[in-house]
Amino acid sequence: MPDQRYDSDVLAWGEHQADLLRRLSRGEPVNEAPDWTHVIEEIEEVGLSELRACRSLLARAMVHLVKLHLSPEAEAAGHWRAETAAFLAGARRSFAPSMRQRIDLDQLWQDALYEIRAEAAVGTALALPTACPWPLDVLISDRPDPRDVQAMIATTAEG
Repeated sequence: MPDQRYDSDVLAWGEHQADLLRRLSRGEPVNEAPDWTHVIEEIEEVGLSELRACRSLLARAMVHLVKLHLSPEAEAAGHWRAETAAFLAGARRSFAPSMRQRIDLDQLWQDALYEIRAEAAVGTALALPTACPWPLDVLISDRPDPRDVQAMIATTAEG
């Protein structure tokens, strides 16, 4: 039976469920069953949350890499490189092997292009690849130089 605390105070609900599960794992008798429906949903949500975080970090890195590609001498270029490094490091840390098949780089790339085009002046033509210019292994590699990653856009750009 669902626990009413789930909707009113999820922190208290979580602490209570954890206590019930610990007691059950030790073989202690409990007067109520865990709120299995919500416990299962929350366990699934943990993984999905990590996947969304990794995707978000990759998308943020892509936006900054495109900005660097389009305006390498901009005053903000150093900031964009630092942000890119932080986003890529975060993506690498949050990446788990089971995410590989669930990260659609071309979709993330299209989202990044959408953001860049929305920011660009009306009528600005942007020579950018239609498909993501990076394989996942480049984006989640150990501390890639943002300059090297950004340079890969130029080698795949479709004019």
